[in-house]
Amino acid sequence: MDVPALTALRTAQFEGLADGYRALSDMADQGRGDIENGISARMRGSLQGVAADAAHAQLSQLTENFHYVQVECGLVSTALRAFASDVGPAKAKFDAAVADAAAHKFTVSADGSVSYPAGGGTKGKPVAGGTATGLADPTARAISHQAAQQDPNPHHTAAQDIADRISDALREATAVDGKWAPQLRKLMADDDLTVSAADWADAQQDMAGVDKDAAAYLDRITPPPKNGRPQADADWWRSLTPQEQADYLGAHPAQVGALDGLPAAVRDQANRTVLAETRGSYRTQVNAVPPPPAEWADIADPSGRGVHTPEWMVWNAEYGDKYRELQHARDRLKGMDAIQARFDATGTNGLPEAYLLGFDAEGRGDGKVILANGNPDTADHTAVYVPGTTSKLDKIGGDIDRGVNLWQASHAEAPTANISTITWFDYNAPDNIPAAIHDSYAHDGAPALRGFLDGNTVAHQSATGGHAHTTLIGHSYGSTLIGDTAKFSYGDGDWGDRMDADDVIALGSPGMQAEHAGDLGIDPTHMWAEGAGGLDHLVREGGRLFGLGGGGVIPTDEEFGGNIMSSDAGDHSAYWNTHNGKPSVSLQNQADVIVGRYGDTKLDHASPWGKPR
Repeated sequence: MDVPALTALRTAQFEGLADGYRALSDMADQGRGDIENGISARMRGSLQGVAADAAHAQLSQLTENFHYVQVECGLVSTALRAFASDVGPAKAKFDAAVADAAAHKFTVSADGSVSYPAGGGTKGKPVAGGTATGLADPTARAISHQAAQQDPNPHHTAAQDIADRISDALREATAVDGKWAPQLRKLMADDDLTVSAADWADAQQDMAGVDKDAAAYLDRITPPPKNGRPQADADWWRSLTPQEQADYLGAHPAQVGALDGLPAAVRDQANRTVLAETRGSYRTQVNAVPPPPAEWADIADPSGRGVHTPEWMVWNAEYGDKYRELQHARDRLKGMDAIQARFDATGTNGLPEAYLLGFDAEGRGDGKVILANGNPDTADHTAVYVPGTTSKLDKIGGDIDRGVNLWQASHAEAPTANISTITWFDYNAPDNIPAAIHDSYAHDGAPALRGFLDGNTVAHQSATGGHAHTTLIGHSYGSTLIGDTAKFSYGDGDWGDRMDADDVIALGSPGMQAEHAGDLGIDPTHMWAEGAGGLDHLVREGGRLFGLGGGGVIPTDEEFGGNIMSSDAGDHSAYWNTHNGKPSVSLQNQADVIVGRYGDTKLDHASPWGKPR
């Protein structure tokens, strides 16, 4: 950075560019939403066939392009604003020094040196003028200042001081430019129309670089309260200016996306970025290792054992170990692909926009996915489905489908109502049935589920000023987690002692750590349970035997005090089945509860405490 460049530099111009890139980012986000939830959704609802499938694929790629533009332009905006903030002090110091030089009628040269006129002296003979050069070395600077003070020309000292200030300003501005110029060059996209997995992986690195280099600028934005409750997090978000919100979300999407209490649209935007970048990173790792060729030849050795093909043996020697190490990444990608598939399904059979309210590829060990069908902030009825044993990101597609079935069945019952069904998976679920006899998984997961429920309440009240009818559905061990959540307390009385759920449904429950629904603070007339055959019976009776049911009582027992609904589920995973496009009895019962049509539920045994109100 030299004198002409710093003289011409205007921080306001960079802030204006930042505003322009932010506007472009917002336009790209709007374009993505218009295509995914407008054009594509309407096409899926009305067009079918090969041509329609091809059009959907192209629109999906265009949606991803817009998403990439949104993320990258947002980073450019933050980087430009951070550059302006970083270079601002140096620019102010430089301008002040140049102004002082002008006031003294000194001349500032392109190299930063300061020329001063003759002055001082005796008997009418002024001492000749000269040129002062700024010095960075402290020792050399001290010697230079001492010489200036001993010079009879009084202009020398003032010129030396100005030259040193200009030198400091140029050095500081050069350091800022050296930090940000390469960072901004990294944000240049490939000159093609395809956003690849490598592009998203690169975007993740870009974000880390901007976050690091913009630390001083971002640190001026008040961070969210440490270990804050949902209301505190919501208050923090509202306290930020729109610019601060955009910059903080752009630099810290994972942190913003994990905050309960923030608007669903904000969390969705943040988590979609985390998903895209994580998926790109995992996909890039997997793509770096070629898949194995055919392993077995069509012949056997003399002993009858199989023979490896030569191609496989060469591949195994070079790539085998690495390929096996990446099995975890391939499994996680199955879950990420399932989330994307749900995004792409918006509009199918009237399916509403999807909101990704939480995502972490690893989470607490099994991954984290919180995905809503419809906006819970504005919903009249919200259902939160909590899966059970063996759940993990790798297999989340099935749980997402269950949430879809819940929405479709509920929407059919109340077509004019706003309905949101949420698949909530944010705990380390037991990996198998033997592990599921322990309550520790539910105990550890309870704070996260309680925080999410409280956050939903905060976000809904902020958006509508009212309260949504909320149904909490636990399948298998998920119902045990709900029991622990109902007993969870923050310890200071905040939010009261009751989790915010109007109805609770336990499906195939091994127990909720309570002998009666009322022991959990649940109105027994709004407690519902279903059982099924096959493995389901083993799960429920195993929970009774090993203590997950309080006093040996589980929700499908009359002693528990809730409503026992009829079920045609043939096994433990059949509660959400449909038959010829129509919901099963089990699914229909859940839908009736979700939309508050309690009188339509089919019951094997009604709660002895009366009818729900």
